[in-house]
Amino acid sequence: MSKTAFYNRKTESAAPFQTLESVLRSSTSFDIRERGGKGIQTDISIRGGSLDQTMVMLNGINFTDARTGHQTHSLPIDIESVAGIDLIDGVTGTGAYAGAINFRTQPLYPEYLRAEISGGDHGYVYTNLNGNITNDNFSLYMAGSYRRSDGYRNNTDFSNINAYLRANYQNKSFGFFDIQAGYQTRDFGANGFYSLKYPDQFEHTSTTIASVRWVKNINRNLTVNAVSSYRRNRDRFELIKGDPQTVPYNYHLTDNFGEELWIDYRSLAGTTSLGGDYTYNHIYSTVLGEDLKHKKSSGLTQTNSDGEKSKIYYTKGKSRNIGNFWIRHNKNFNRADIAASAGISSTTYGESFIWSISGGYVLLKNKNYESGHEKIWRLECGASQSMRLPTFTDLYYTATGYAGNTSLQPETAITYRIGTSYSFGKFSSNMLAYYRNGKDIIDWVKTKPEDDWRSEQITKLNTFGFETGGKYLSQTGFIRNISLSYGYIHIDKKAQRNISKYALDYMRNKLSLIVQGAILPNLKITLAGTLFDRKGNYASKENITKSYKPYILIDTRITWNKKLLTLYIDATNITSTKYFDYGGLEMPKIWASGGLAITLKAKNRK
Repeated sequence: MSKTAFYNRKTESAAPFQTLESVLRSSTSFDIRERGGKGIQTDISIRGGSLDQTMVMLNGINFTDARTGHQTHSLPIDIESVAGIDLIDGVTGTGAYAGAINFRTQPLYPEYLRAEISGGDHGYVYTNLNGNITNDNFSLYMAGSYRRSDGYRNNTDFSNINAYLRANYQNKSFGFFDIQAGYQTRDFGANGFYSLKYPDQFEHTSTTIASVRWVKNINRNLTVNAVSSYRRNRDRFELIKGDPQTVPYNYHLTDNFGEELWIDYRSLAGTTSLGGDYTYNHIYSTVLGEDLKHKKSSGLTQTNSDGEKSKIYYTKGKSRNIGNFWIRHNKNFNRADIAASAGISSTTYGESFIWSISGGYVLLKNKNYESGHEKIWRLECGASQSMRLPTFTDLYYTATGYAGNTSLQPETAITYRIGTSYSFGKFSSNMLAYYRNGKDIIDWVKTKPEDDWRSEQITKLNTFGFETGGKYLSQTGFIRNISLSYGYIHIDKKAQRNISKYALDYMRNKLSLIVQGAILPNLKITLAGTLFDRKGNYASKENITKSYKPYILIDTRITWNKKLLTLYIDATNITSTKYFDYGGLEMPKIWASGGLAITLKAKNRK
């Protein structure tokens, strides 16, 4: 398993990142496709994969949604809570077909309280309150936020509430406990989000997450690890807002429950891990799943245009069980390291062999004693087998314009990668090439623009990618941060004739430049520019097949910081470039906002 950290709060806090989505947009490893402003509905793809091929983790816990990748990114956290973001390759088990993204939360200080408020164009308001307390072996971090807007065009208004806590407790006898829980609720106008023909779409979602991690050192050589996790997502989709009589609303309730247990044994030969995990996915719905023998009350009511209320019942449902059993081993040498894993994945589709192997070697490592800087040049490579199951939407979603497919089978792939990294003082660089051989790829496709979308499996999809980048970081001088990165992807399409909604539609070229300067010691300005060149086509509202055109987005932030107070001004898409992540779904032009944050830190205890 390989981990790459591409966001660090300490070095990039002054960048023009208002949301988690804006952070990911600057990375060449990710394809971020938003349907509305400020990340209110976002799909995340990794290195040419689709949104359903991405595993989403929070502090190493898998919270991927089994119904659809559209909801996987609905995590109850904000950028203020995130200390780092990692891309993980070679995850053992099912779900991370193209890789996994892990958000790491961490308080700013051991004890503090921070309040932030901002506002801007289109009736935009954002407030956030977070803080941490520490007492001996216990710490508690809590955060809450509210974000809303009137929308940048008709029916794109939204509101979002997040609440999150994380507690750590260390006890010599009982071990280490890491507990997190959160809740999110969202309402958003979805003008054309899922079909350009329907401008009055609307969606309400609520997500609850919880997890407990336990780590106990039995002795110097043996450690026991256990994780329990739970994710619940409710969704109400209105094709015609406020009118369930013309087109009934879709209601979904998805539960994802996970358990994991493993032991780590350390010896002169390295660290060996033996364990397994179990995942239970279940859905109740008005449209997804198999017919229930007895309808189930949702506990919800809806009001029609005449003001009459009626109870909502789930008429369909489906569940599945997933088990993975594995053994891993890694060994660190003086300049080299190697890791490998093998196991069995058991699902309703049968058993599959899973494996991964990776290694690295430090070609150069020496220190310049005059400057105090160390040169490090490292080479690494790896290969892994991955798979993912069809989502409940892939299998069962059949409605106007869509046809699901209950005959779908799991996707599988083998990914090979080789890379190198170099660092010296303030400079660092990296380079990576990868090749993914995918089979039985699931996608929503149509042959002609006027056809319905169909959930089908493409025989093969081979993906080749190349990424490179460099960074300069300094604590002094006018230029504090320069980051330049480029990514290229080519996919060998075996279904060229089809119009693809996801898998055959990818970011071919992506070039990103971020420059941060210090005008005064406390005054910083950051510019971020990214070139997007998407390969693929889409059907316009007039049923005309069109190709995506390249575009450039430029964002900026000016930040002033003095002791407890931080003031900032943001502007996204300052050139008002016309663009869309999904064909025909126009995104905001220039969007300016400004705000302030006050941080109260407790004095260090003696």
